[in-house]
Amino acid sequence: MGKKKIRKVTNEELIKERDAVEDASRHFVAKAQAGKGKKVCEYGRAYINSSYNNTVVTITDYQGNVLIWSSAGSLKFKGPKKATPFAATKVVDAIKGKIKDLKMRKIDIFVKGVGGGRDAAVKSLASCGLDIVRIKDVTPIPHNGCRPPRPRRV
Repeated sequence: MGKKKIRKVTNEELIKERDAVEDASRHFVAKAQAGKGKKVCEYGRAYINSSYNNTVVTITDYQGNVLIWSSAGSLKFKGPKKATPFAATKVVDAIKGKIKDLKMRKIDIFVKGVGGGRDAAVKSLASCGLDIVRIKDVTPIPHNGCRPPRPRRV
């Protein structure tokens, strides 16, 4: 296999990376606000899908029609950084302004997955000033598993 190289990251590189992420989130908010006619939706649903690889937040109306969405990958996070709690808070921050434009007041939150961004995304949504009606965990749980392999014949 060979030796693995450990890359030292300086503070300047971290600051540049943080600025790039903030610029991407500002661009996403500006692009989302440039859409067609204004739609008002007072009651909505937030679906947070947090896996080991990414965090996706989708805001829908009560019927399930998607209004806005964002993910850590769309905000220029790469590799394992997409599944961090910091990336999840940035995803919610990117769609926070659009939620205000929709005049949304009440929200249901549905959390799915086992990634690190679950709790951070819920806390960020709670800090938006919305009335959270309920938080529900909809992570799929296997109840009997797959069919076992056939017995081996020798």
